Amino acid sequence: MRQAPAVFRMLAPLIATGVLLVGCGPSPAPITTPSGSSAPGPAQTAAADKPLRVAPAPSSLNLPVGSLYKNPANNRSELVLADVRHTAVLIGDSQSMPKDSWPQQGITAMGYKLHVVGMGGTGYVATNGKTGNYIDALQRGDWVLPFGDPPLIVIQGGGNDATQRATDAQITSNAERLLAALKKRYPGATLAMIGTLAKGVGNGGGRRTEIDALLGRIAAKHAIPFVSAGDWLTRYDAIGDLQDGVHLKASGHAKLGTALAREFTALGLMARPDTAEPAK
Repeated sequence: MRQAPAVFRMLAPLIATGVLLVGCGPSPAPITTPSGSSAPGPAQTAAADKPLRVAPAPSSLNLPVGSLYKNPANNRSELVLADVRHTAVLIGDSQSMPKDSWPQQGITAMGYKLHVVGMGGTGYVATNGKTGNYIDALQRGDWVLPFGDPPLIVIQGGGNDATQRATDAQITSNAERLLAALKKRYPGATLAMIGTLAKGVGNGGGRRTEIDALLGRIAAKHAIPFVSAGDWLTRYDAIGDLQDGVHLKASGHAKLGTALAREFTALGLMARPDTAEPAK
């Protein structure tokens, strides 16, 4: 009987320690990210998934139409338009640049207002010495895109890439870069592409017709609406409407503008009137 208290006195500290360990349980090891830092909790993760910068609605800023705005969402200067929600953006070369060009006529015939950027002598790879190709010019800010959310962005070109002998690999690489940049910058916009104006395979279309087909394959890969123009000069009897072998007279622009509007309409790209007030 005298030994029990002695044994108990010996075991008591161990028993007490065991009770504490069982009652509290082991402390969980911290979860770490690949960099070694502690992983955020659920609330922190949800917050981290949200974009750090969100572009404000144009209408909420009361910016003067025609002014440049430094968009905090992408850190780029963008042009404030009067009605960006109903304005299509056209990126192109000298086929698109003249006022009332066939690409401009085709797009406006569907009910859109228009914002045009680009320059003659440029393309997916081609440059004219004054500005870069499509993707480089846009990334450098040579051409200013609109602030807000345009519903449609159309890319036209390829003729100067043929003239400057750009390879399929170069055109594909830059087209992929351009499409990725536009999707990231305007995730809500529909992208569409117009191929390279030419005479067609059997009528001397040559490299221009080849590039038209290449652009069609790129568009198909991204499920982007595409209008092939690689035989339009022949198909629409517009060779006689050329003023210099490459560029069209007003009669040719009107002829092909009608054809483009018909093709785009068939693809479901018509403007959709929206009378709702813009989001505040």
